[in-house]
Amino acid sequence: MRQKLTRVLGGVAALALAVGGTAACKSDSGNEASGGECGYKIAFFGALTGPDAGLGINENNGVKLALDKYNKENKDCQVTLLQLDSQGSPDQAPQLAQQAIDDAKVLGIVGPAFSGESEAANPLFSEAGLVHITASATRPSLSGQGWKTFFRSVGNDNAQGPAAAKYIKEELKAEKVFVIDDQSAYGAGLADEVKKALGAAVVDTDKVQGGGKQTEFSGTVTKVKASGATAVFYGGYYAEGGLIRKALTNAGVKATMIGADGMKDPAFIDGASKAAAEGTIFTCPCLPASEVKGTFPADYKAMFNVDPGTYSDNAFDAANILLSGIKAGKTTRADLLAYVKGYTGEGVVGSYKFTDTGELDPSAVQIWAYKVENGAIVPVKRVPLT
Repeated sequence: MRQKLTRVLGGVAALALAVGGTAACKSDSGNEASGGECGYKIAFFGALTGPDAGLGINENNGVKLALDKYNKENKDCQVTLLQLDSQGSPDQAPQLAQQAIDDAKVLGIVGPAFSGESEAANPLFSEAGLVHITASATRPSLSGQGWKTFFRSVGNDNAQGPAAAKYIKEELKAEKVFVIDDQSAYGAGLADEVKKALGAAVVDTDKVQGGGKQTEFSGTVTKVKASGATAVFYGGYYAEGGLIRKALTNAGVKATMIGADGMKDPAFIDGASKAAAEGTIFTCPCLPASEVKGTFPADYKAMFNVDPGTYSDNAFDAANILLSGIKAGKTTRADLLAYVKGYTGEGVVGSYKFTDTGELDPSAVQIWAYKVENGAIVPVKRVPLT
C-alpha cells in the first residue's frame, strides 16, 4: 500500500485518442492480426484471496473492465488477462513474477498491489524489462531502487503520511497521538512518515503482526490507555485495523482512530463492528466517486453489481495506459516500456505523466480524508498538501 488533477471525460476513449486511436494491433510477425485472438496479455498482480484480498479484487475488477471495453472496441485483436494471486505475501511474489516473465505473451502488468510484494518482485521485472504500473503500492522507497520498469498511477506516502498528520493536528486537534504499525513495508513506512510529521505529538508507539498472523491486541490496548492519547494512527490493513478498533472500544478507549488507504475498505467496519467503527478516519490518495470522470462508476457497477472500491479507478487507468500502447502497435516488452516512460494522457482519475523514477507527477496527486458514518465510508474533504 500504499501514497490538482486535470480531469476529462472518457476513460478508454480518451486514452485511445491520446495515441492516435486508429493504430493497428500487430501480430508477432509484425503484420496486422487477421482477427480475434492476438495472444497478447496483460497481468494483474495482487491479493485475490487471503485476509487483505479486498484491495486486490477492487483493482483486478478495474483491469477487467478496461479489458472488456478494449476488446469490444478492438475485436480484430483481443488481449487477455493473466491473474497472479499473491495473497499479499512477499514470499509468493518472486515465483509469480517469474511466471509472468516466462510467459512471452505478457507485455505489461498492473501491480504489484502491495509494497512488500513489490520489493520482492520488482527487481525481477526490472531485469526482464517487463513494465508494471502499480495502482496502490505507496511506500516511497520503491521508486529509489533503480528499477527501470516501475511506475505508479497513485501518489506515494511522502504525500499521504504528512497529509494524515496534518488532518490529525488541524482537524482532530490531537495533542497526544499513539502510532501503531503492522511491520509491513507499507504499514511501517507509512507510520514512519506520520511520526516524522507529528513530531513531539507522538506519545508512544507499538508494533503488531499483519497478514492475519495476529487477532488479539490486549497488549497494544493497554499501552494506548496508559498513553492518554486522543488519537490512534494505524499503519496497516483493514483486517487487523478493524480488530484493533474493536478491542479499543471494548476497553473503553474513545480516542479517534486514523488509518490510511490500506484500511479504507467496508471490511474494516465488519471487523470492528458498526458501532466501534463509527467516526474512524481514513486518508487516501484516491478520489471519491463524485470526482471520478466519465461513465466509469456506472460501468463498473453494471459489470460487477457493486460500486467501485478503493483504487478500482487507478487500476482501470493503469490498464488503459498499457492497452493504449498495445493498440499503438507497441507489442514488444521494450517498445511498451518506452511507451509508458513517455506517456502523457488522461484517464478517469486525471492526468498521467511519469517522472524519471516512475512516480506520478506530483501536481497530479490528491489526498482525501474519509470517515465512517452510519456504517458507510464517506468523503470528508480534500487535505491540502501544503
